[in-house]
Amino acid sequence: MPQVKIIAKNFMDMVASLPAMKLDKLYENAFICEAILRSLPPLAKKYVIQMLYIDVPITAKSMEEWVFPDGSSMHRVAIDRLIKLRIFTDTADRRRETTYRINPTFQTNLQKLLTLGEVLPREPMPSDITVRLPSLEDLEVYALEQWECFLLQLINSAQAERPSNISSSMMRILQRGLLSQREKGAPRLTESVFQFLLMDTNAQLWYIIREYISNSEERDVDPADLISFLLELSCHVTGKAYNSNTLTEIQKSWIKDLTDLGLVKLQQGMNESWFIPTKLATNLSVCLTDSSSRKQGFVIVEGNFRLYAYSTSKLHCEILRLFSRIEYQLPNLIVGAITEESLYNAFENGIAAEQIITFLQQNSHPCVAERMPSIPENVTDQIRLWESDLNRVERTPAHYYDEFPSRDVFEAACDNAREWNGLPWEDSKTMRLVVKAEIHMYN
Repeated sequence: MPQVKIIAKNFMDMVASLPAMKLDKLYENAFICEAILRSLPPLAKKYVIQMLYIDVPITAKSMEEWVFPDGSSMHRVAIDRLIKLRIFTDTADRRRETTYRINPTFQTNLQKLLTLGEVLPREPMPSDITVRLPSLEDLEVYALEQWECFLLQLINSAQAERPSNISSSMMRILQRGLLSQREKGAPRLTESVFQFLLMDTNAQLWYIIREYISNSEERDVDPADLISFLLELSCHVTGKAYNSNTLTEIQKSWIKDLTDLGLVKLQQGMNESWFIPTKLATNLSVCLTDSSSRKQGFVIVEGNFRLYAYSTSKLHCEILRLFSRIEYQLPNLIVGAITEESLYNAFENGIAAEQIITFLQQNSHPCVAERMPSIPENVTDQIRLWESDLNRVERTPAHYYDEFPSRDVFEAACDNAREWNGLPWEDSKTMRLVVKAEIHMYN
């Protein structure tokens, strides 16, 4: 099975990949225009606001004067993002000078949004109908627990506190690259899953959402409709309750899938049911650089390769187990060691040394996070050295032969293998040889 390339992309990259006709149709909804605006890098937002009430094309040369010379790279990134999302259209006039103009549909709806106020796709339910809504703190804890249960289910951990009944739609997403299903056997983890588990939560979420959208056509769902609903969901207010009866049947199935990921929480009243968006949902349309605020780390690595993780999370323990030897676990402390054997296992599973080092640096405990470096240099150097040692040996599938009936037969076999460039080793004295497996079938 080919390895799936794991890339941490913004959700907006999926929006930009839509056909032009479907992308223009999205902009007919004001709340989607708002979500798109929120997703843009700061400089791109500035350009949209500046051109919002300009009805004539602006030359590229004029726009370059809007930034200082040292901001030219950010300028190009902003313009590229706006063109990919079809918020800006570029044309060349008679003098072959490039000009930019804002998408008229996007412009009109965003103007209405700014002048008439926010246009929500649906209003929150009254507080007298909904009872015992979780606080924002409780909702954040719920979202993280759901996400951890989802990941624990992924790595088939027996330590999950409660079963996570992942829907069939989500199981198909996992089997697209993170799980491999063998005949008459349980699903097994692929090499990609180890890279996936070392990502930060935002990158993991965007990977799953991107695959969920890419898989939508197999479920007879228009990707544009699903993207539109996810953008709509990102415009809701975190912690507010919204009536489930306002959803279509297909949207209810999407909400159920998103509950598995911790994006929404479902509750049932006496006569009504409702869904509550979490921060994971409302941050879907936020730029990666805006939403990736540093979380408090939990890992301390000492120069003797000892590892201390101050965490109560079972998921943290399972992730650390991917590249270290866990020695014992207390209620709020995981103690382990980074060993040559544990790292070789990690490398064999497709985890790179730089991924391990980056994970340890990004999750450094506050008491060591401000140090330069936060991970002892002898540890990071040794991790890289062990990886380079492993890469010095190249493995080639082959077949070993011995006990030839005569030297003539042995030499004929060697000559035949040489002709196919498939004789990596021979010992004429003991009449033994090794033949590459790729040519074995032809001889």
